[in-house]
Amino acid sequence: MQPRFRVRPAFTRLRGGAADAFALWRRRLMFLLGGIGVGLAAVLMAKLADAAQGGFRALLSLSPWIALVVTPAGFGLCAFLARSVFPNSQGSGIPQVIAARHTANLSLRRALVSLRTAAGKIVVMTLGLLFGASTGREGPTVQVGAAIMAAVGHLTPHRQPGLILAGGAAGVAAAFNTPLAGIVFGIEELGRAYEARTGGLIVAAIVAAGLTAMAIVGNYTYFGTSGTALPFGPGWIAVPVLGVLGGLMGGLFGRIVILFALGLPGRLGGAIARRPIAFAVACGLGVALCGLASGGTVYGTGYEEARALLHGTGEGSFAFAPLKFLATLLSAISGIPGGLFAPSLSVGAGLGGALQGAFPEVPVAALVLIGMVAYLTGALQAPITAFVIVTEMTQDHALMIPLMIAALISDAVSKSVCREGLYHALAGILLTREEGRRAP
Repeated sequence: MQPRFRVRPAFTRLRGGAADAFALWRRRLMFLLGGIGVGLAAVLMAKLADAAQGGFRALLSLSPWIALVVTPAGFGLCAFLARSVFPNSQGSGIPQVIAARHTANLSLRRALVSLRTAAGKIVVMTLGLLFGASTGREGPTVQVGAAIMAAVGHLTPHRQPGLILAGGAAGVAAAFNTPLAGIVFGIEELGRAYEARTGGLIVAAIVAAGLTAMAIVGNYTYFGTSGTALPFGPGWIAVPVLGVLGGLMGGLFGRIVILFALGLPGRLGGAIARRPIAFAVACGLGVALCGLASGGTVYGTGYEEARALLHGTGEGSFAFAPLKFLATLLSAISGIPGGLFAPSLSVGAGLGGALQGAFPEVPVAALVLIGMVAYLTGALQAPITAFVIVTEMTQDHALMIPLMIAALISDAVSKSVCREGLYHALAGILLTREEGRRAP
């Protein structure tokens, strides 16, 4: 017999639909709040990084030789804190985010992107720059952003790796004020594939983080605007030349870092494994020697040096790029927290600036931008991210085609030197080691 009234079932569906809509908007609100948190964290890390580098420069003004004591001791302290007090905070932080997205071990995921790890990342990264490390803040911002979004995920019914992806992408966008590059980085490097389910989430988090950072520090371009162009002609030879050089140097950088992450064979590898703090001290001494040889230009992120080369207020030197390369390599293998984006852009800028004598018909700014893209691509093997982020940082769209060509050439050359991308190789090593250690 059919029921006479259908009001209750309809009301039940209506109530259920309202509950679903409320839950949906609640999740969206939490994602936006998470994005705001990422933006605030990015601004904080930028301020701390600038203050730390200013403090180190003030110390060097007393005597540049102070670095021979302060930098090795600082590296040892940072390595100790990263290993003993804030585990999983070592390195750039991007491999940890990739590993957290791919692991099925919930406890490992939480350890890699916990708020405690994020706090330690900020503290020890700042200390590293205070002691002269050749590191950046952008990679650490990715891990901090992922940790904040992961914490937001604990307050919503759906806890998914997409939150980590969104937080990491928002970290890139807020750190550089480059929202498009944040989206591209999330797809190309963190995700390695587009996931339709998380596309809207990524954009929402990036918008919230970007607006928050913009509201505090204003709308700016990371390296300032550059209206340079590269007229078609003989000067275009610089594009493949820088593409090959950037790919070779970047691929070599990645291969060496991966080799040290795997562990060197023989007695040397055993000694490093047994005494990681002493090894970090030795790396710090190497960075200090590079600093003395360069006149102090290779310490820190390298932002000021790259900006000066781009705007023609700095002189290109053949020594800067290799010394900055070596200082960044020593900082990366030492195990202290710190990113690679800004130092890599600085190496690339030095590479382009050094060739201005060989290509006098090419604007120096064009050489610097092409060098940035070539070396960043070679080091990370993320060509789309490289040319998008450099274009967005300078608002120079006239060089888009040369930058794309340089990125493609560099990526191919880098892969011939180092088969796997740096961040994903490090993430695989981390997962293998941690999951093996946690296995019963």
